[in-house]
Order: sequence, then C-alpha cells, then structure tokens
Amino acid sequence: MTEHFVFFDIDNCLYSASTSISKLMMHKIRQYFMDLGFPTEEAEELHSSYYRQYGLAIRGLVKHHEIDPLDFNAKCDASLPLEDLLKPDPSIRQLLLDIDRSKVRVWAATNAYITHAERVLNILNLRDLVEGIVSCDYTDPDFVCKPEAEYYQLAMKMAGLDPQSPSDRARCLFVDDSLSNVRGAKKEGWGSSVWFREKLSTEQRAHLVSGDEATAQSALRAPSGSFAEQLKQSMEASNETPTEGIDAVISNLHQLRETWPFLFKSSTNQDA
Repeated sequence: MTEHFVFFDIDNCLYSASTSISKLMMHKIRQYFMDLGFPTEEAEELHSSYYRQYGLAIRGLVKHHEIDPLDFNAKCDASLPLEDLLKPDPSIRQLLLDIDRSKVRVWAATNAYITHAERVLNILNLRDLVEGIVSCDYTDPDFVCKPEAEYYQLAMKMAGLDPQSPSDRARCLFVDDSLSNVRGAKKEGWGSSVWFREKLSTEQRAHLVSGDEATAQSALRAPSGSFAEQLKQSMEASNETPTEGIDAVISNLHQLRETWPFLFKSSTNQDA
C-alpha cells in the first residue's frame, strides 16, 4: 500500500542554483518585458512586482497585458540552453532510486510549463524515476501555480488523492527551494514540507551574477524577482533565518535520508 506521496520541485532543487539558469531566465523575462515596449527600469520593476504579487511574472503579463503564455514559454523557458548548462548527477539519481517504491510514489511539482519540466528531467536522467509532473498549464490563461492553494489541490488530484481528506493531505511530502512554496504546502495540511536552502560559496554566488561579491551584493539591492530571492536566501542563510510554517530546512537533498528516513529502503539508508 502506498503510504506517502513525495513531490519534488525541479528547478534549483534537483540541480544546483550555481548553474546560472535562473540568471539567464531573469534576463530573458526582462527582455520580454522590454520587447513589449517597457523601458529597462520599468521592466525590472514590473518583473519584480508581478513575481511578488502572483508568484510568477507570466501571471502578471497574462492578467494585465494579455500576452500568449505559449509565446512567453517559447521566448523564455524553451530558449534556455539547458543542454549546455545541465548534466546528470548520479548521486541524485541514486537518491531517487533508493526511495522505497513499494510504499512511496514520487512526483515532480514545478511552476514551469510541462515541456520545460520534461526537458530538464530528461537531461538530468531522472524522468523515468518520476511518476508524474504537476506543472503550470500555459494553455489555460487562468492556470494555477505555487504557492496558491489550488496548485496543491491539483497536485493531489493528479496523484489520485482527495484534497478534502485530512488523511490524504497528511500523506503528501514536499521539498522546494522557495520558502513561500513550502509554507503553501504546509498551509494546505501536507504531512511534511521541507525547504531546500542551498548553501553556495562566495565564488558560486558571484558567478550567479557574472561578477565578484560586490556585484552580487549590488544585485541583491535591485528588485529582481525570483533569481534575487534565491540568491538572497543563499547569501543570508543562517540558523537564525525565520522558518515558521515549515518542518525542516536542508542544504543538500541527501539530507532527506535523515529528514524522511521512512521513505527509503532500510538497507540503502543504513549504507548512506
């Protein structure tokens, strides 16, 4: 009998933020705003504002500027050179292989379009280890995204669970690099919600903004949407960071063996 359903975020979770994919995505989204006729400063402000208000910049673009979400996907997500930036990590594949599939079902849960999610998982050599993918349906102008309650309810329905059932909600586990998304899952009554707060070195942080530490600090002072949020969380990570509304904080996905030991085959967890 399936006891638990674990939902993994994809971007900056199943691979490191040090790949700079978020930085490239930020630049492409800014350019999309500017191609709509917005000057650079206003494009930056709108990008940041829509991200904070709606969870995704594209939500604000659809709502206020009636853009075609699939056009946005083609010019932003789909245009990323992922094959040049990502490579499989055998240790992450082994982590997922060690999950006891006799009692656990593994899903991916992303705020990207399905084609991006499939592409990333295939490059990482993880697609065969994920039963299904919860994504943002860009073909629907009213698509839902994390951290909206409807997203987590959709995830449960796709996995064959009843969102209204407290016992079914308690069977859901979630890990994400966004604190607000993790809190969203916990607010929905999911059994355990874990924040993946990756700790990056000074060199990695500087690389994310293509400069030195001073450049990184400058980027933090600018409204920059999700990329700056991720960078800020890494740079300011400490034991004193408020983590109300979540169950655990990890800096490495392999720490899930200790956080959720009941997910893994007993022999592999003892050997890990």
